[in-house]
Amino acid sequence: MRRAIEHFAAGNWPEEQAADSLTLMFDDRHRRRIRLASDAGQPILLDLPKAVAMADGDGLYCDDGRWLAVRAATENLVEIQCGDARTLARVAWHLGNRHLPTQLHGTTIRIRPDHVIEDMVRGLGAQIRFIAAPFQPEGGAYESEGAHLHHHHHDHGHSHAH
Repeated sequence: MRRAIEHFAAGNWPEEQAADSLTLMFDDRHRRRIRLASDAGQPILLDLPKAVAMADGDGLYCDDGRWLAVRAATENLVEIQCGDARTLARVAWHLGNRHLPTQLHGTTIRIRPDHVIEDMVRGLGAQIRFIAAPFQPEGGAYESEGAHLHHHHHDHGHSHAH
């Protein structure tokens, strides 16, 4: 079984060399070790040194020298729209106060469906609509966008920043 042993952020790996891909829901993109099947049906063991929050477009380097592209699967989501900046700030504060995984997408906020939270944001003056889209929530206050990036050399003939 092929082992995916290193993670590279989008733009920091040779995407044109991807031999296959993994399309995963958000929860399955934040792992260290799990048995998966590639989009072509090949068994893959994700075997990283530590848990990584993978995003759409990231790459995984495998022990056999091949690359896998990470793809975000479509999920059922709630998209929250607010009529003004004050309502948007209030909704964002309440969602953050509840530590909900939240994706900022343009002028909207995306969350997973939850009827209690949906009622709360409507009560705050927001509108919601149900959509199907990839989910990539914010990483959190203590996780910088490039927190997992470092420079590193491999014995596969070239180096990468990740």
